[in-house]
Amino acid sequence: MNSNNEIRTRMESIGTYLPSTVVTTRELVASISSRAAPPVEELTGVKERRVYNRTGADFEDSYVLARNAINDCLSRSRYTPDDLDVVISTSITRTKNRSLFTLEPSFASMLARGIGAKNAIAFDIGNACAGMVTGVMVLDRLIRHGVVRSGIVVSGEHITPIAETAVKEIAEPYDPQFASLSVGDAGAAVVIDRATDDRDFIDHVDLMTSAGYAEFCLAMPSDRHQGISMYTDNRSMHNEGRYLQGIHWYLDYLHSRGTSISDQDFDFIIHHQFSSRAIQYINALLERESGVPVPHSLTALEHYGNTASTSHFVTLRHHLAEGSIAPGSKILIVPSASGMVYGHMSVRITTLKG
Repeated sequence: MNSNNEIRTRMESIGTYLPSTVVTTRELVASISSRAAPPVEELTGVKERRVYNRTGADFEDSYVLARNAINDCLSRSRYTPDDLDVVISTSITRTKNRSLFTLEPSFASMLARGIGAKNAIAFDIGNACAGMVTGVMVLDRLIRHGVVRSGIVVSGEHITPIAETAVKEIAEPYDPQFASLSVGDAGAAVVIDRATDDRDFIDHVDLMTSAGYAEFCLAMPSDRHQGISMYTDNRSMHNEGRYLQGIHWYLDYLHSRGTSISDQDFDFIIHHQFSSRAIQYINALLERESGVPVPHSLTALEHYGNTASTSHFVTLRHHLAEGSIAPGSKILIVPSASGMVYGHMSVRITTLKG
């Protein structure tokens, strides 16, 4: 470990849950009420997504997705629910028992009780699609300062109801609800604890928000149909100026630590999984601004769509299971979210299993 005995953290285990129902983009677009079906697959790269089971007792709401992800995570962890000091829930969607949105009690407290984590502090964090990385950042700080020893960050995103609304309401190819057609349902969870050596550790994780752009993506009840809608100004949110804010902030962050991206020697980069074209563009901008070749970009959006706050961890778990991440790999995880939220997490992975 570090010669100065600084406490570091690591990802001790990871788990996901993906509903069994697969809906292709072609099937989804074919159900649009109007004739102005946008080219979703061509523009986003999303070929299919998982969609919650909505039948009977097996209804897969946010709570079920999150709890199943926790169970998967703990199945390969050395920790039991009794061992966890903290449970942090970061879901954007908070559906339980078919309710539209649950505020109290906190989702984290319901999940902690549900898995039997009776000794854990439990609280929610909301930060749009950057939620899980934000939860990891908070837990990282708690462990580094000796407040707790271990904890779990979890999210269950039952988000395809916005696509259900969009197919009813989209009226033109460029529509504020276009992004709703790219989403998929998923749960993800990760246990964080103290690193024990230099093979597995989180080097740095941080986020920032430019709140002046919050109006570029808004979710609210539809005023035309029963259900929830999301309205996104993609031209204002996804452009070079917005992307450069996050890129320059990260490069400046590294400079403040006396290093640069060329010194980091990353093997892979994982972006928020919202559009393959946008990810390619961001990587090109990062390479242009840093003068350093971008590491291999890992994606899973083609299989699962944009799974909101779970997307980085769904992608990481997918590639761990595929065996495409070699032991000892160093990964740059780049969260981005409506707000606008930018961030970065540098993690070394050796023993993490998919």
